[in-house]
Amino acid sequence: MAFYPLQIAGLALGFLGMVGTLATTLLPQWRVSAFIGSNIIIFERLWEGLWMNCVRQARVRLQCKFYTSMLALPPAVETARALMCVAVALSFIALIIGICGMKQVQCTGSDQRVKAYLLGTSGVLFILTGIFVLIPVCWTANIIIREFYNPGVPIGQKRELGAALFLGWASTAVLFIGGGLLCGFCFCNRKKQWHRYPAPAYCVPHKEKRKNVTVPRKTSTSYV
Repeated sequence: MAFYPLQIAGLALGFLGMVGTLATTLLPQWRVSAFIGSNIIIFERLWEGLWMNCVRQARVRLQCKFYTSMLALPPAVETARALMCVAVALSFIALIIGICGMKQVQCTGSDQRVKAYLLGTSGVLFILTGIFVLIPVCWTANIIIREFYNPGVPIGQKRELGAALFLGWASTAVLFIGGGLLCGFCFCNRKKQWHRYPAPAYCVPHKEKRKNVTVPRKTSTSYV
């Protein structure tokens, strides 16, 4: 199968994107406490994620607590949870489909055309995963920025962008690149198949020439 390094690079980037998506979902650093003012003495640092919030105090170990109620969460957190869970599931399915489309894997047979379609499907799912990651990350970042510049929000409730959001943006870029490479591999493989097996030209069947067969005629002789 041609363009073999292309599919290796696409699957490798897809795997990294899947790991980044899972880490973005689990990390609590979606919203971190903002330090506003001239006070340089910081006693605690607050982290808020999709599943827990953490408090890191000065010279004290990190303390985290899971959210006890799902119904008490803001709608943005609930939506981000659902979208990130779907993204993790899609990335895992895309990776499995991509592995089945590898040249060395024989679970799908030896048909190169089927393998190319499987890799193309994997690329589309990776791109779709990137979209599902991008939506909650950008939505959360927009909420944080609006609240930060809103004068009506108290200073103690203002938050800044956490490390999980930047990891989500990086994972989205990796997923887009990996999915694009796999889709490009599928397109290049199909184009090669078209050049290798051109469409058969339409041929008009020739009529067989009838052979002139001379049948001897019977001559009747009359006897008088």
